[in-house]
Amino acid sequence: MAGDEQEIPVIDFAPFLDGTEADREAVAAQMRQASKDWGFFYLSGCGMPEARLAEAFATSEAFFNLPLELKQQVAWQNAESNRGYVGIKREKLDPTRPGDLKEAFNLAPERPEPGAFKNLWPVGQPQFESVMSGFLAECTQTAGRVLEAFALALDLPADFFVEAHNEHDHTLRLLHYPPLPEGFEPEDGESRAGAHTDYGSITLLFQDAVGGLEVRTRGGEWLRATPIPGTVVVNTGDLMHRWTNHVFCSTPHRVNVAPENRRKDRYSIAFFCHPNKSAEIACIDSCTAVDAPPLYGPISAGQHLHEKLTNTYGASSPETEESL
Repeated sequence: MAGDEQEIPVIDFAPFLDGTEADREAVAAQMRQASKDWGFFYLSGCGMPEARLAEAFATSEAFFNLPLELKQQVAWQNAESNRGYVGIKREKLDPTRPGDLKEAFNLAPERPEPGAFKNLWPVGQPQFESVMSGFLAECTQTAGRVLEAFALALDLPADFFVEAHNEHDHTLRLLHYPPLPEGFEPEDGESRAGAHTDYGSITLLFQDAVGGLEVRTRGGEWLRATPIPGTVVVNTGDLMHRWTNHVFCSTPHRVNVAPENRRKDRYSIAFFCHPNKSAEIACIDSCTAVDAPPLYGPISAGQHLHEKLTNTYGASSPETEESL
């Protein structure tokens, strides 16, 4: 890893959006180095309107404050759809640990063809649908810009990754980590979100001020990814790791139950950017060399995602929720 400061890089994206070609190349080079060393970086100046972000967080909080029976009416059903409400302990990101101490709501772009999956919107909450649909569109646009920079960083055509994501098989996930009860003690490694890597190409993560995200360094230590106002956390996922032959790394991370924040609600919003399900993920030519042959055979993005989601949720029914 470059340097000894052990700090996740902060990269200003504004020069990529508004600068010269040399500016764009310089930003892309920073993103390549951060993705190689960390698999994580903070991105400032990404063009996401602050008012839209604040509205999304307020609307997410209002949803999670609804009675459980209303949230359960739109419960997550299966990996194929991957939409709806996920109750506390329903998800187990680290399969060796107990269920995660969080609840979530997944939505995704809807496709027009007959039989396509639709979002599971809670009844009587029209503002929730309109705000989240708008925020989903903002995230899709921001992710496209990041993917364009990644292509430049790897000496690829500017639209290489954008074209492979043009069916928008993405997922927007709202997350709520409730306060832990007085006297609560974690059971057998219990945490707010177990150690895991993300499944797709890139993730955009918006954090509130409470924090809790931790990233594992190359040396195996866990480092807090403290929230920085005005930034989005970007990390590379398993498919980008595979696609780039480990040039861009998929790094384990978790959300820990920090002692000072046990009595606080934590909210975050994650946008999981995923290639078209039909896209073939095969090693990129610029990521190979005589001493670095391809490490993986081709796989479809859809097959990879389905396997990961099945491992995460198992075969149990979504109605078997537990609560703190």
